[in-house]
Amino acid sequence: MSGLPGSQAARFCADDLTRENVQSMRRVEENALANRSRTDRIAAFVAGFCGSMTFVWIHVAVFSAWIVFNTFPRLHHFDPYPFTFLTLVVSLEAIFLSSFILISQNYELRISDRRNQLDLQINLLTEQENTKMLQLLERIAQKVGVDDPGDTDLRILTEDTDPEKLISQIEQAQRATSSARAPGADD
Repeated sequence: MSGLPGSQAARFCADDLTRENVQSMRRVEENALANRSRTDRIAAFVAGFCGSMTFVWIHVAVFSAWIVFNTFPRLHHFDPYPFTFLTLVVSLEAIFLSSFILISQNYELRISDRRNQLDLQINLLTEQENTKMLQLLERIAQKVGVDDPGDTDLRILTEDTDPEKLISQIEQAQRATSSARAPGADD
């Protein structure tokens, strides 16, 4: 790698780092999939199958055969028009399918929440690192005689960020937006 020009060497290192990060996240996802409960696995399989065209075509074939058989003359109709038993079967199927889909979505929500928590922790760590770097750069600048006491943005950015204060500000802004949109809000 030392024989590569500077930008190629930097890109090679960046590519290696991103590749390592991608592989790490892939391992985390594989571990999460491997450690799913039996219920989550069954729900994921059912939800995946029900979301396929195979499922649709099977239903088209079964419903068509059911209706044709129960309307064809000279055959014993086990479920004559208006197909009450078919309605019952479809209703029961819908109840169970919606349950499986909700279970599958709840699992996906747990995974998404975990990813969001990881993102938050990485962002907080990055913010803390950036604050420390700014503080170090400010000390270096003072030591070499480059001091700009009038830069209030720099002074604010070198302070630690309080996540609870930020959440409070976000919630306050959301309440203000909600009350401004509410019908009958004071103008």
